[in-house]
Amino acid sequence: MSQEIVSDQTKNAADRLFDLPLFQAMRRLQQDGEVHAKRLARFGDLTPVQLMILHVLEREGRSTASALSGRVSLTAATLSGVLDRLAERGLLQRQRDDQDRRRQWLQLSDTGRALLRDAPPLLPPEFRARFQALPEWERHALTAALLRAAELCGAVE
Repeated sequence: MSQEIVSDQTKNAADRLFDLPLFQAMRRLQQDGEVHAKRLARFGDLTPVQLMILHVLEREGRSTASALSGRVSLTAATLSGVLDRLAERGLLQRQRDDQDRRRQWLQLSDTGRALLRDAPPLLPPEFRARFQALPEWERHALTAALLRAAELCGAVE
């Protein structure tokens, strides 16, 4: 066997070294996320994505739909339907920009704020407690690693 073939086989084995443990970790996160999503869905007949959108609007004060779609990892078309449902329930308000009438600002309504005051946390309580018990540097490191892993998974189509 030539040196080049052995080198390629070694490189392929090294490339695959992390496949199984990474997939297992991602699968476990997905399963735990789905279980918690079902718990969240029982609150106020809102989906976890709807709750996340409301939390983002609460944190940012106001946003355009295009900026919001990137923050919540939804396509513009999908987000539009979700925003319509939230607006119909009176949880968010839409307001045209005074300078650019094509731009529309989204912000929480008072009803949306009140709902969020009583809403369960987006993350499972057990996770939050364990996460908060970690040193601050480790919380930052884990957050950065998860954000980077999500970035590696690819952009929203």
